Amino acid sequence: MPTLSTLAVRLALALTMVATPAVAQAPACPASLPTSTAPGAADPAAPPPTPWDLRCIELFPTARGGDASGMITLSRPPSPFAVTVTPEGRHVHDLTARIRGLGDPADLGDYAAWVAWATPLALDPVVRLGPVTNGQVPLGRVDFSKYLIWITAEASADVTERTGPLVLRGRSPSTRMDAHDLLATAPSATQGAPGGDAMAGHDHGAMAGADWPMPPADPDIPMLPGIMALRPDVSPLMLEVPDAEALPEVREHTVVTLPDGGTLDLEAGLVRKRVAGRDLVMLAFNGQHPGPLIRVEQESTIFVNFKNETPFSTAVHWHGLRLDNRYDGVPGLTQDPVRPGESFRYTIRFPDAGIYWYHPHHREDIQQELGLYGNMLVDPLDDDGWSPVHRDEVLMLDDLLLDDQGPVPFGEEAANYALMGRFGTVQLVNGETEWSTRARAGEVVRFHLTNASNTRTYNLSWRRAGEAAEPPLPLKVVATDVGRFEREERVESVVLAPAQRYVVDVRFPQAGRWELVNHVHGINHRMGVFLEERSVMGTVDVSAEPAVPDLTADFEMLRTHDDVVADIDRYRHLFDGPVDHELVMTLEGGTLPAPIRESMQWDWVYTHPVEWTGTMSHMNWASDARDARWTIREPSTGRENRAIDWRFQVGDVVKIRVHNDRSAIHVMQHPLHIHGQRFLVVSQDGVPTENLAWKDTVLLPAGSTTDILLELSNPGRWMVHCHIAEHLEAGMTFVFEVEEAP
Repeated sequence: MPTLSTLAVRLALALTMVATPAVAQAPACPASLPTSTAPGAADPAAPPPTPWDLRCIELFPTARGGDASGMITLSRPPSPFAVTVTPEGRHVHDLTARIRGLGDPADLGDYAAWVAWATPLALDPVVRLGPVTNGQVPLGRVDFSKYLIWITAEASADVTERTGPLVLRGRSPSTRMDAHDLLATAPSATQGAPGGDAMAGHDHGAMAGADWPMPPADPDIPMLPGIMALRPDVSPLMLEVPDAEALPEVREHTVVTLPDGGTLDLEAGLVRKRVAGRDLVMLAFNGQHPGPLIRVEQESTIFVNFKNETPFSTAVHWHGLRLDNRYDGVPGLTQDPVRPGESFRYTIRFPDAGIYWYHPHHREDIQQELGLYGNMLVDPLDDDGWSPVHRDEVLMLDDLLLDDQGPVPFGEEAANYALMGRFGTVQLVNGETEWSTRARAGEVVRFHLTNASNTRTYNLSWRRAGEAAEPPLPLKVVATDVGRFEREERVESVVLAPAQRYVVDVRFPQAGRWELVNHVHGINHRMGVFLEERSVMGTVDVSAEPAVPDLTADFEMLRTHDDVVADIDRYRHLFDGPVDHELVMTLEGGTLPAPIRESMQWDWVYTHPVEWTGTMSHMNWASDARDARWTIREPSTGRENRAIDWRFQVGDVVKIRVHNDRSAIHVMQHPLHIHGQRFLVVSQDGVPTENLAWKDTVLLPAGSTTDILLELSNPGRWMVHCHIAEHLEAGMTFVFEVEEAP
């Protein structure tokens, strides 16, 4: 008898597969897949090949299938986010079949139709996708992590259970993810004497070794001796002071509302903070975590007197703002570093309404991790186009990597955790491990969300406490990085990559406790299985007192923002135009230790679109920014990172195609950030974006191709970079110049 969870899965899948709207499809899969997609020596003058092995399911005939064959294209359903996942963190795909060679099902017996089915590897449940014929047929959506596709002969096209003979079968790309035979593929990882073969090709001198405490690791993912013998090839750096007790205790952040022409004194300094039972020395703006929320009106200008009282050189980057280039806060590009004890005066203008944030741009892998960040909320001059809400909540999400003593040391000469970035062990909302707020029944709250993590991507939903089987609260996505979407959109969860912002409205319908949940599926790379991770990041306690006024009807309405549509209309004729520039984001890891290189060389068999969790903790910890060279390459010239030379004029609009290289030694997502300008995400993997908004950061899933339309409105020299802090430190950045029009 099916369990309740099985019935729930069947119902959820049935609902997603009924009346699935027609959507633009990614380019169809080829007639057959390449026999090998292993990484090889890529031609730097050519973009990487299309990763068909991640986008296609090849159908093979059984003994009864005769000459039948087929291919199923997997494409991402429309979503405000770069990946589409369920609230439980399973990736969702639209399936389209192209089949040939099917004969008359009656030839196999008392059968009248061919029917497609999907089932996980446990073969329960078996979900009906629908009837198929020769040619192209849409099959609907599937969200199993690993699954099989079956084509069977059935007595009717309307059957709800599979009973007939199997004629075609295929398996999802994720099923190729199996346990590694490390003895065969990574022999040095199985050898463990420190300084022995495991260290081959890696120079561990006086800087490495016993000075490094072992980092926390997932107890369910044991590492082999050769991996455990590794140590970072940099010195450990800890933020230590002679008398930590004399430091001021961190304070909750405040809201600073400034008029046009107002001034803020902003100081970066040391604080004491207790997190998850540990007393830590951290960094803070004005002694607050997060730093003060700066609230201003659109088109205003303010002045910030910044003083650096930290032990590090630093600067403040005003993320997402189209401000004057000299105040963008990039040491060595727009200003000199602000050294300890020095000051700098910023002039900040706010041309666009929305939610923005500020953070360092100098060893941000350390300074941002230790607490230097804050938000800016820019109120629109005309808010008539916004749905009414009862109140706003501004939330900054972060994670912090702690061991039993405090923050795990950083790399001094270069950032470590250079492969996947520094995943934290403790998750924070507004600097708190137990964030909470209160609401009234029926209250509509507008949440302004910012991801300040070094590398973690979140999948956020609101659920009733203790009722995980219930569906999450419906969310209304209103805006993102640089303003509102063309249309408000209903979703169940929010995917938030590092540096991205999303604005969502949530209605709390009745009394009770509601939890803000991050629910994802990572990968245990060694065992070749998916690893579920669910964490409660905060709570909302809702009283029985009704919210006044009743905004239910306004919440249910999905508005079209005509002013946003009109603004974007000016550029639609360029969406299908030629590509002006191409980029490839990839990893060159030739100097990584042998155990890491060998353990990773088979990861190409399957690549998850997003590295949601830090399951490769030890090899990630032992890699530094000199071993792992993350690269942005221009294939037309072969230039990489800072050697790329792009020059534009104010008023130019250029189409840029960005490939996330499938053939790299390690492939993961990259949140690509462009300073000082705004852009539109035109399409991803050939699927046009249906609901547009202006962005400054786009998430590029592993193996994906993304087209953006970049509007050049702001003169100066501007950075482009991956916003995973450790990837930036490992070189993944370049600079382009925008000159004033003659």
